[in-house]
Amino acid sequence: MEMASFTGVLKTLMYIVLFYYAFKFLMRLLAPYLMRKAMGKMQEKMAQQMHQQQQRYQQNQYQEPVKPTMPKEKKKVGEYIDYEEVQ
Repeated sequence: MEMASFTGVLKTLMYIVLFYYAFKFLMRLLAPYLMRKAMGKMQEKMAQQMHQQQQRYQQNQYQEPVKPTMPKEKKKVGEYIDYEEVQ
């Protein structure tokens, strides 16, 4: 079984810290670009939904309104019988 050397542990910690700061630096540079791109996609999606709603509204505006139908009377199963107590 091999044991980790002190210099190996220090190298590993140094790489972890170096990676952390490099990632943090890159995120500061790339975050505004990524946010702009995400906002652009959301705006496009919202505009598309708005356009679809306007089309549906215009289609429904020219159609004759549908008359509400009266609900059908429920089928009568039988008569209600009230029993009285006999004493």
